[in-house]
Amino acid sequence: MAILRTTPAGRPSVTLERTLAHPPEKVWRAVTSPEELAHWFPAAVTLPDAPAPGGKITFTFTETGDVSEGEIVGYQPPEVFEFTWNSDLIRIEVSAEGTGSKLAFTHVFNRGEPDIALLGAGRHVTGWVACLDSLEATLDGRTPELPTDWHARMVRYVEEFGLENGEVLDDGTIRFRRDLVWPPAEDVWNRLPQPEDGAEVLESRSPEVLAYTWLHDGKPAGRVQWEVTADPLDGVRVELTQTVPAELADQLPDLLTARHEQLNALFAGTFKVELEPWGEERRAAVRRRYSS
Repeated sequence: MAILRTTPAGRPSVTLERTLAHPPEKVWRAVTSPEELAHWFPAAVTLPDAPAPGGKITFTFTETGDVSEGEIVGYQPPEVFEFTWNSDLIRIEVSAEGTGSKLAFTHVFNRGEPDIALLGAGRHVTGWVACLDSLEATLDGRTPELPTDWHARMVRYVEEFGLENGEVLDDGTIRFRRDLVWPPAEDVWNRLPQPEDGAEVLESRSPEVLAYTWLHDGKPAGRVQWEVTADPLDGVRVELTQTVPAELADQLPDLLTARHEQLNALFAGTFKVELEPWGEERRAAVRRRYSS
């Protein structure tokens, strides 16, 4: 179960809960010992010999050699292990549940503006679910198996959290913002929908900004802009905006639906997954959502 919340400080967070058929002491070792963490945590973890609040932690990705840092915030054996990773906060809580344990794993997204940080919730939950699956397998004495259907798993949470939806701003502009995980920005750029025949390219700055006019009844009616942002800590995201004049406001549900489908296809394409075009039934369902 994944629970999306907002902290009292206004930061987005997700909590994953598991019931494990193992005593709290065994689970505590699995979530605090660097040797045990190596079986399921996404980076190699180095802890102080005597962990305590204020102690420094390092995280090393063995495939790339990238190293990042954190600090222990709370350490209360065998119940609470809380630490920062860069600026994000991870809290792991272990409690007795029947003859086993309950594990609550919380990730608070502290980098950047809250609405931008929230975009990565689907990606992060997908990764942590896979990690906790590996934790559970290790505790059970099974060999962890990494998933291969990453795109489908992320889509599930992106949809569940409402992160795929577009919005209409106060001035009538359509806006979509989507987390694309870690594809090369150039790959995203090459997959951006191109202007229709007769439209004017207003700006083309690879791999960051592509803007062009959009046509209604063959005449320029507004501006479409795709902006690709690559962040060294948070991956790649895309923002689409489309200006819509007041006299065409009745077109908004159709325009939102069309752009929604394009964003879904763009996201899938970065995973080398080719989606079938939506059928009319699905288009109608999405259009109704945007009409309400």
